[in-house]
Amino acid sequence: MSSDPGKIYVVATPIGNLSDMSPRAIDTLNLVDLILAEDTRHSFPLLQHFKIQTRCQAFHEHNEKQLSEQFCQRVLAGESLAIISDAGVPLISDPGFPLIKLAHDYAIKIEPIPGACAAITALSASGLATDRFSFEGFLPHKSSARKKTLQSLVDEQRTLIFYESPRRVLETLEDMYEVMGGDRQAVLARELSKLFETIHKAPLNKLLEFVSNDKNQQKGEIVLLLAGNTEAKTQDAISIDIHHLLSTLLAELPLKQAVKLASEITGHKKNQVYQAALLLKDSNS
Repeated sequence: MSSDPGKIYVVATPIGNLSDMSPRAIDTLNLVDLILAEDTRHSFPLLQHFKIQTRCQAFHEHNEKQLSEQFCQRVLAGESLAIISDAGVPLISDPGFPLIKLAHDYAIKIEPIPGACAAITALSASGLATDRFSFEGFLPHKSSARKKTLQSLVDEQRTLIFYESPRRVLETLEDMYEVMGGDRQAVLARELSKLFETIHKAPLNKLLEFVSNDKNQQKGEIVLLLAGNTEAKTQDAISIDIHHLLSTLLAELPLKQAVKLASEITGHKKNQVYQAALLLKDSNS
């Protein structure tokens, strides 16, 4: 180990507008021995724009576990490294966690260079509650798993923040509408800080209609936000009688039909009954 070990810098880069690159970030990327980039091809134009000539190496989800030990040893020997992602703050739904975790184990100094973050940028302009929020990253790709995750968040009272692929945004909004209901306030924040930036707030049913009717809203970098459930009720609010009713209906009918009938018979919200039905199915499987 060097008597003067280096550092690892976690450097935020712009999420769109290059003017958001901080002077400190530029100075840091010029001074380090190596830049670890999620995708060197993506980062090359950024580095070229700011005349940063530091050597760059690919560091992503497919190689980060294998290379983290090697990079830590290089830092302990005196080198300094910077990690950047394609956009925004590294490690936030991006590669880098294994390296930073291991660096802490080695007592390597970590220095964050703050900057733009799509999740926080979207939240700040969303018109939803900002005092308490939960960043959920990317939802599962498959609808069944996605609905299950959303169902687990139905009663969450904090504002929910998700990243989503433009290829799946419409399907995700459809699942959110089915699980959360059409009245839940939601926000589409798209292409933040770029030319075609969109921040559109509406109830889920209206937001789904907005995105469905405009193909342009299904392109680019997307953040979805959901208002917390201010009327959240615990599972105990559903009576044992309803559990019995659901058990009876589920024995004869598909899930959606059973939930619909139980909701109509009891007057409980469909989302709440749906959650109870899922728990019943899981307990009986």
